[in-house]
Amino acid sequence: MNARQILLLPFQALAVATGAKSFAGNPVIGSAFLNRLGLHVVRVVLADRVMAFRRLLLAALVAPEDRDALRRDGFILKTDFLPAEDFAALEAEVRAMNEPARECHQGDTITWRVLLDAETLARLPATRRLIEDRRYRGLLSYVAGRFRVPGHWVQNIRAGLLPGRPDPQTNIHADTFQPTMKAWLFLDDVDESNGPFTYVPGSQRVTWQRLKYEYRRSITEAKSTDSYSARGSFRVAEADLPALGLPAPKAFSVRKNTLVVADTVGLHRRGDSTLRPSSRLEIWSMCRTNPFNPLPGLPFRILDRVDLALYRAFLTLQDRKAAKRGTLPSWRLVPKREGGGS
Repeated sequence: MNARQILLLPFQALAVATGAKSFAGNPVIGSAFLNRLGLHVVRVVLADRVMAFRRLLLAALVAPEDRDALRRDGFILKTDFLPAEDFAALEAEVRAMNEPARECHQGDTITWRVLLDAETLARLPATRRLIEDRRYRGLLSYVAGRFRVPGHWVQNIRAGLLPGRPDPQTNIHADTFQPTMKAWLFLDDVDESNGPFTYVPGSQRVTWQRLKYEYRRSITEAKSTDSYSARGSFRVAEADLPALGLPAPKAFSVRKNTLVVADTVGLHRRGDSTLRPSSRLEIWSMCRTNPFNPLPGLPFRILDRVDLALYRAFLTLQDRKAAKRGTLPSWRLVPKREGGGS
């Protein structure tokens, strides 16, 4: 261990009390010795219990049947979420918009996003009405265990557009060790042709089988040859699901105007698309908080601006680092293009 590693060690130890998840990038989180003693499993259980408490505090935001669905399945599904007239206005606005965007290339797939911050929403009134809709915010906040969910994007997933390996997001995986909210309001009809979101029902629950599986993986994952698993997003073979007491994955082949809000500590994937190239357009939201903070935060929307300013600063920093290396960042700026997708 060199001097730099010794100096970093206290900070890496403190990261155990945050949402840091990389086994390969943090010698404390990835320590085979500490994980044999149960470090990873303790973090999994504590994060699960803290989120259960936060959702209890926010239970009044959603209907009892929605709470039951999340507890049972790990997701909430709402068809025909918006009134037809409101949805038509939203879809037309998104398809016609011309806003600054970023995109990420993974395997043969391009994921294109426009951040829906206050400045962008000021130009998109129908989209702003969705983001401010009390029912929409309530569902997302409950699953996130947080009063505020500032992270919303227009997202267009275009599969089979690039040469190379299949999209790694088509492998079954958990995003991280802690409960996390992601939501999709689909602006396209979704089926096997354009890669439906796919989820293993009930896989968000911290069962004895799941804990044993997490324990075994945590001991060796720092040296995994799969970079995503080594960084804390376990890839799971479908053949392993019965041993975990889990059913087959469920693909969400749904009509446009369907909302899915899911806890992505559960096992999920981006479905394979039979049409190459294919396109899937949606309003996508995401929220991941400190897993050990028992409080759901403050409801003041002015704090959204702070969160988004920090996010934009992070992206700018990544741009500068990539420029110094002579490479492109993971999420690169792209020229404006009219319409969010076909």
